[in-house]
Amino acid sequence: MKNTFGNSVAVTIFGESHGEYIGAVLDGLAPGIAVDEAYMAHMLDLRRPSGKISTPRQEKDAFKIVSGVVNGRTTGTPVTILIPNENVKSGDYAQMKTVARPSHADYTAQCKYHGYQDTRGGGHFSGRITAALVAAGAVCKCALEKKGILIGTHVKRCAGIPDREFEDIAADIACLNDKVFAVLDDAQGEAMRAAILQAAEEGDSVGGVLETAILGMPAGVGEPWFDSLESQIAHMMFSIPAVKGIEFGAGFAISDLRGSAANDPMRMEAGKVVTTSNNNGGVNGGITNGMPVIFRTAIKPTPTIFKPQDTIDFSDMTEAVLAPKGRHDPAIVHRARVVQDAAAALVMCDALAMRFGTDYLAE
Repeated sequence: MKNTFGNSVAVTIFGESHGEYIGAVLDGLAPGIAVDEAYMAHMLDLRRPSGKISTPRQEKDAFKIVSGVVNGRTTGTPVTILIPNENVKSGDYAQMKTVARPSHADYTAQCKYHGYQDTRGGGHFSGRITAALVAAGAVCKCALEKKGILIGTHVKRCAGIPDREFEDIAADIACLNDKVFAVLDDAQGEAMRAAILQAAEEGDSVGGVLETAILGMPAGVGEPWFDSLESQIAHMMFSIPAVKGIEFGAGFAISDLRGSAANDPMRMEAGKVVTTSNNNGGVNGGITNGMPVIFRTAIKPTPTIFKPQDTIDFSDMTEAVLAPKGRHDPAIVHRARVVQDAAAALVMCDALAMRFGTDYLAE
């Protein structure tokens, strides 16, 4: 099992949903980077469940930094963050120890770990572990902001209901970073909430699309071929539970265009190279071109629903019907957006350190 991402700035996550702690280790950060614990707490707050559109499981996420930071600055050694699990109800998952939840990792985990996996609350496969990713990503996101690199994600679509497009990206990001339900059009956000509540009342769930903008990345970051910036972002995004697809810039729609419409014309603006469109999402040949990096992920509906589902009991390889108990989200797209912010920040920090050296992020 590999739980580490990154080459120069690397993050390792650990823990289980109902274990004593979850956490993350950030290695490779330069000494002297400011660590704002209030900023970390704010990002964790944005991930926290919110009302009836989320799980009833509430965790304080009272994180503790136990190494790598002294007097609010990184020391250059690994930063270790611990987050306790306090609100657990493992008994809700007793039936699911051998009865697989459809579209969850229960059966595949059994195939790989032969019954030794922690099945409580999904164990290491649980979305609960994303809290550790958010805490680590918050350190990186704050460091990037001090370098003028901004990251923001909105719910582009939920239950088929669309949000508006990014317009003034810097202003939109500033607005999103303080919103619990991150949309650019609040009226559309209310319609999304209503659709989530309707699905919850019917014992069902909905999915959506998240769109991320990264503003201020310098041109020349990334590699061709196997370590292209798109490859690195995709690798990290597919590590987020429920992500089933990704596209950059115009995405799959670019395949329907002619080259004359798909190409991004170039010009000079205040001594800088810019493009008049951004169909390539700020990346050419795997390397940033200085335009905003834009990508979208597809988030599947929460697989645990309050409806009977046909499945199997892998203890005796018989068919079964699952009527799940427990505490679950009728949608996770609105909570996953801050996870996507954090994950993007980790990728950017690693890519920048690979290009310019680890001291690039230090003040």
